[in-house]
Amino acid sequence: MAQDVAILDFGSGKITVLVGRRGVNNTICISGMGECDYAGFTDGEFLEPEQVSYVVGHAIANAETNSRTKVKHLFIGVPGEFTAAVCREASLSLGGKKRKITDADIDALHEQGDSYKNNPDYTLINSQPVYYTLEDGRRLIQPVGLPSAKIGGLISYILGENKFISFIDGIMRSLGIESYDYISSLLAETLFLFDDVVRDKFVVLIDCGYITTNVVVARGDGILAQYNIPLGGGYITGDLAMYLNISFSQAEALKRKVVLSLNVGEEDKYQITANRSDILEFPAQIANEIVAYGIKKIADTVAKCLKECPYDYPDYIPYHLTGGGLSYMKGARELLSKHLTKPVEVVAPRLPQFNRPHLSASLGLLDMVLSLQPPEEKKGFFAKLFGKK
Repeated sequence: MAQDVAILDFGSGKITVLVGRRGVNNTICISGMGECDYAGFTDGEFLEPEQVSYVVGHAIANAETNSRTKVKHLFIGVPGEFTAAVCREASLSLGGKKRKITDADIDALHEQGDSYKNNPDYTLINSQPVYYTLEDGRRLIQPVGLPSAKIGGLISYILGENKFISFIDGIMRSLGIESYDYISSLLAETLFLFDDVVRDKFVVLIDCGYITTNVVVARGDGILAQYNIPLGGGYITGDLAMYLNISFSQAEALKRKVVLSLNVGEEDKYQITANRSDILEFPAQIANEIVAYGIKKIADTVAKCLKECPYDYPDYIPYHLTGGGLSYMKGARELLSKHLTKPVEVVAPRLPQFNRPHLSASLGLLDMVLSLQPPEEKKGFFAKLFGKK
């Protein structure tokens, strides 16, 4: 019988805990969910660190209540804000003559590029292939069982910041959770949203959240480069509040009314309800201009990051947008595409009832864990994936 697993996802404005299992036809069955808003993080720091333990505990308790189960092992997603991706070429001789490649050979190859043991700043949390190479020059993702005298490859190492890990370790101890693992949220999300064929042709993913945006360039099963931007949908809300001199909650309500694709005139207004009954009106042109300016700031920063990417990817591939920061704003995708001069497609989980962009990271974490062995049976690929030998 399939067993439930639990994941913890640190969004930039909300913490989510999911408890679920694998269903028929490789589906995901959610048996429990706990969510809790919090101040989030930016520039590598939690904005209200003293509140994080309470919020995490509250989300876990809600998920346990909903699923009617006790969380015994927790898989913790490390946000892109607290991770770094490093790619390295590695090569391994298999004894001078052809033989079948084993899981142990793959582990040894990954070990070659791992120079982060006892590093004061980072801990290896994931290790994934961009591709492997055989002696005949072939590139592939799964070489186990194939004959070769040597094996090489480009390996992507995802590193978690030790200050984040130490902070969350303390929270886990305070909550009495003794068994847990760390996973890269961006890696899980990328593997979940795109199939093997798409990833083999490169992927550019823009995950725009509430106060942070992550940009990922990926290929194969690995992340080539990632960039963290301290901008998101919440900053656009802040701009509306500041320029129109309204409360943050009123600005959020107004932002949800904005339709950027409308050709609005001077007489057009957006209306929101305040204090349950009062109707407030705002010039549609001004509101659209403020929102459009915020999207342009995000687009310009994304473009700058991608220009710095050391890896060349095909010019014809579209960019993909996920997360809750921009995906739900009418006309935002088209405007982002215009500024980036690239087709931009919104991508979300392909699951009935859960096909929402803001759930991409949470469901990606759950899917990754469910695709692997249970934690008590970590061997081979599972151990390598989670940076364990």
